[in-house]
This record gives sequence, structure tokens and C-alpha cells, in this order.
Amino acid sequence: MPLSYTTTGKGAPVILIHGFCESKAIWESFVPTLAEKYRVIALDLGGFGKSADLLPTPVTIEALATQVYDLLQSLAIQQATFVAHSLGGYVSLALAEKHPSLFAGLCLFHSTALADTEEKKATRNKVITFVQKVGVARYMQSFVASLFYTKQAVKHQAAITYIEAIGKKTPLTSVVQVMAAMRDRPDRTHVLRTATYPVMFIIGKEDITAPFPTYAAQIQLPKRVTVHVLEEVGHMGMFEAPTKTLKF
Repeated sequence: MPLSYTTTGKGAPVILIHGFCESKAIWESFVPTLAEKYRVIALDLGGFGKSADLLPTPVTIEALATQVYDLLQSLAIQQATFVAHSLGGYVSLALAEKHPSLFAGLCLFHSTALADTEEKKATRNKVITFVQKVGVARYMQSFVASLFYTKQAVKHQAAITYIEAIGKKTPLTSVVQVMAAMRDRPDRTHVLRTATYPVMFIIGKEDITAPFPTYAAQIQLPKRVTVHVLEEVGHMGMFEAPTKTLKF
């Protein structure tokens, strides 16, 4: 069974891939504008959204990427531009590693090619233990708010509530196993170094999930690169700075 997806508009394909405990619904406000020029395909990764029952076995970033590849093959898409948020970026990099010719371009939307540090791995282990103890709904109440720039969180409360509602529908198995897959993913900076297609980085200056300083080296790797740094933005630029990010 293929991943759940929507397709809107005509033109060169643009693939929208969501982040951890999200779904294609995070792109709802982006799709109409993009669809004026492109064929926009927004998908739910295995384990999330309407693909919640399609978690691969075993759960790895590579396996999630294979599901995306299979979907695009079924749609006869030979090349596309990928806009990928957070986990979606990890999946896109794994896909680009194996199928570079599929990429006309890649936008890493608050995402990184770096592997987890030991400190980050320890944090992910703590999250796994926490969510197994208290459940997905309780975890979402603390997780989603932390994705936004703290000083602007009140301003974005409606968005936080919206994303929490999406996240609370995520199965516990998906949260735990995909968290472990993110923890264990390899460094893929070599994908950036060898990319023949343009790469764009959208970076939140106040992002604690993918901290601004960690981008210093990797943004210099692609041969064709564009970098946008968003002031007073955390990890959710599509909600914290929608007008700016949509124009990029």
C-alpha cells in the first residue's frame, strides 16, 4: 500500500515532506500558492498521519526513504524538488544518497545532514523512556511548544495547538521507533558535498532542535547553495515566518 498523499496543481513536481510527529497537514497554507506554478505532492511518511499504519519494518531512516521512493515511482515522477522539514530532511538525504538523479533541488527546512551527537542521542533515549511512561498526548504537550522560539510562543499558540492535535494522533510505536531511527542515522554531509542540484537551507536563528551554529560547516559543502537565516524563529518557520519562507 502506498503512502498517503495529495497532489495539487500542474508543472514541475515539488515534494513536501513533514517532520517528526507531523503530517502533510502542516503544509496546508503553502500548497495553494505553490500549486500556482508547480505540481505539489504532500505526503505522510510511514507511521504518521494517514500513513500511520505503514510504519516500515525494521524502522530506519533508509526504510522511510524507500517508501517515499516507491510512492514517487508509482506516480511516474523521475525528478522533483524536495522541501523537507526536520525528519523529512533526514529522509530526503537518505533518498538522495541512493537516488541522486531523482533530485532537481533540495530544501532542508530546519534540518541537518549531521548525525546526532552523543549528547543528542542521550536526549532521544530519555524521550523514548518518557513517552513510554506518560503516553503520546502528554509528550506532545511539552514537545511541540519547544519547537517554537520561546519569546514568541504566545503569539503562535494557535499553531502550537494545531500541531499538538496532529501529533497526538501519532501511534506510540511510531514515536518510539522513529525517535530511535533518528538517533541512529549516519552523517550524510557527503550527500551535500556531492550534490549536483541546488540545495537551500532554511535555518531558525533560535532553533534549539537544529542549533544555528551547527550549520556553519555544512552550508559550505554544496556547490550550489542558498542559505536563509530567520531571526526570532525556532524550528517551525512555516508557522513562525510563513510569508518569508513561502517566498524563498
